Amino acid sequence: MKGSNVRHSGGGQSRRSVSRRLVAVGAAAAGLALLTAALVPARDSLSLASIVLIYLTAVVIVAATGGLPLALAAAVTSGGVVNFFFVPPFHTLTVESRDLVITLAVYVVVATTVSVAVDLAARQRAAAARRGVEAALLARITETPLEERPLSAVLEHVRDTFGMTGAALLENDAEGEHPVAVVGETPSADPTLSAPAGDHLRLVADGPPVFAADQRFLVLLATAAARALQAERLAAQAARARELTEIDNLRAALLAAVGHDLRTPLAGIKACVSSLREPDLELTDAQQAELLATVDASADKMNDLVENLLALSRLQAGALSVHPCATALDEITAAALLHTPPPLGRTVDVDVPDDLPPAWADPGLLERVIANLVSNALHAGPPNQPVHLYAHATGDRVHLKVTDHGPGVPADQREGIFAPFQRLDDHTTHQGLGLGLAIARGFTEAMNGTLTPTDTRGGGLTMTLTLPTAP
Repeated sequence: MKGSNVRHSGGGQSRRSVSRRLVAVGAAAAGLALLTAALVPARDSLSLASIVLIYLTAVVIVAATGGLPLALAAAVTSGGVVNFFFVPPFHTLTVESRDLVITLAVYVVVATTVSVAVDLAARQRAAAARRGVEAALLARITETPLEERPLSAVLEHVRDTFGMTGAALLENDAEGEHPVAVVGETPSADPTLSAPAGDHLRLVADGPPVFAADQRFLVLLATAAARALQAERLAAQAARARELTEIDNLRAALLAAVGHDLRTPLAGIKACVSSLREPDLELTDAQQAELLATVDASADKMNDLVENLLALSRLQAGALSVHPCATALDEITAAALLHTPPPLGRTVDVDVPDDLPPAWADPGLLERVIANLVSNALHAGPPNQPVHLYAHATGDRVHLKVTDHGPGVPADQREGIFAPFQRLDDHTTHQGLGLGLAIARGFTEAMNGTLTPTDTRGGGLTMTLTLPTAP
């Protein structure tokens, strides 16, 4: 695709224009002939002034419908017809008096002047109408903020305004000229319309021949398309920059959190194993059991840490596999508490009826969600207060509430507790990576459920897990 100026179609449009001109000439000639045939029988009863005014009216009609060249021809021809048929001596071009010569001359001058005036007025009306259409179109395009103005919408305006079958914005780079956006059919190598749109950009459109396309207007549309492309690219760059910033922040938080949370269990394991292997250190059976229990607990903590990090990575990569099925909520709750029992001295009150309708959920993900919610509630609540689990069904949803009686979370901070590596009391250093609630919400949403924090009556936080029932 080459060239950058608006052009008009060639042979097809020329043939159409010639046909239109021939039709207009034929209509004008037929009209003058019919008018003359109607006036000749009445020439004895009509004055020459009346006849001239009638022909002047016909010339005005020709000027309004056929354009200036045909109107001028009609003015001159009608002057000859008036002279031949209505000025004595009849059926000759001889004029018997000076007054009649002046009358005919003034008629031709007036008819010509009126034709020019009518044509000029018609052109001005057409230009005003075109400017109105252009202004309305540009207003529709520009009234939308630049960042919300898609390039495809601008190209659709171009296609619809000019009646094209397709419009495209082309970009010329090291690999040649290629389309960056197309609406409708892809324009051919020789498009009907073409206009520059800025550096290395060109707006093209293909379709039926266009009569008198306005280059200025098309260039304005091309400029609007170029700006829309620039806005989309800037938005993409900004989104990418935000994504990279989030990745950097996540990486920094991960390194900071993992640096502590990995070292702590590793240090405990190392200390316990070193004590057990110390030959000069005499340990009782109870002391050895305590050290081994510490190693076991530290290893479990590291295992939970790795599982949480893997789960988070799958969530953020969109690689989480979900296999929903009809799931009994009471069975999954029992399994979650069995695999992650509460610490010594803490209790969990469970009220999950076995006659609840089954939830449509992934059993493995649901068990992990419940375990994380219970673990978070045990951590937040005071040691002398139990954590409550209560389930019920409403309509086509089942709800599981996990309630603690801790300090609660202010309403304006509740969404923040679901962010990775975020805790309400981030000034502490002994409470893990803060991934439990982030993973719980991610897994819940992957199962088309919701996880909503609310206040507990009397103080504390209630997490409500809502899932669809099985079909």
